[in-house]
Amino acid sequence: MKEWWRKKKAASRKSNKDSNKYTVVDFLLDVLIWVPELLFLPFRMLFWMFRGLMRYVFDFVN
Repeated sequence: MKEWWRKKKAASRKSNKDSNKYTVVDFLLDVLIWVPELLFLPFRMLFWMFRGLMRYVFDFVN
């Protein structure tokens, strides 16, 4: 009985280790990566638009 239990436990550990489940840690890491991106995206877009507008104006003036 003991040997059977050890084999079953080892197989269970291996299947849990090799599974591709989306865990809470994965979720937290995704949030930590995406929150700054979502916060800074509007400012970057404004910067790009302002920069493009200024290039257009200065090219038109010259």
